[in-house]
Amino acid sequence: MSESVGYARCSLDKQDRAAQREILLGLDVPEDRIHPDHGLTGTDRDRPGLAQALAAVRAGDALVVPKLDRLARSVPDARDIGDSLIARGAKLSLGGTLYDPADAMGKTFFNVLPTFAEFEVDLLHMRTRAGMAVARAKGKLRGKQPKLTARRQSHLVQRHQSGEHTIADLAEFYSVSRATVYRVLERHQNAPAPSTPGGQ
Repeated sequence: MSESVGYARCSLDKQDRAAQREILLGLDVPEDRIHPDHGLTGTDRDRPGLAQALAAVRAGDALVVPKLDRLARSVPDARDIGDSLIARGAKLSLGGTLYDPADAMGKTFFNVLPTFAEFEVDLLHMRTRAGMAVARAKGKLRGKQPKLTARRQSHLVQRHQSGEHTIADLAEFYSVSRATVYRVLERHQNAPAPSTPGGQ
């Protein structure tokens, strides 16, 4: 009798884990036959959950995965998984659609779809880089801005030099951490002294 073995590659987000678990349960995968990997990328070849899921499938069984990108993100990876399923006489179910990697259509599926998945990831990276370049050109992306303006830093130094305020007082007054206060004071201390006109 054939059975279903579930695999989910989840992020560390509890909602993501719960969502993939619900999908697999909805596809009639018994809860005790769901093998998850947490916090691993699709390109990470050392996936204990996937290894357990592949070891659990038998001839006639189906490895059930919510989506292709949860299983493999590269063509070589998909081929290796397909070869493992063929060797076991098992099929693959993606979101309820069954594929047999042993037949011609299944082989085509395993060769073509991961290519699109890989392309989609590359396209996303390209869009992100292009968006950052446009933002940088418009002056909207300037890196991490200082927590205090130059004027506020100068006031902070003056208050500290008066001897009337502790580091904790200054941190609370300017709504910054103590570490920020120390950095401002250190920068002021290491700043070169202004030159005197006509002096040596």
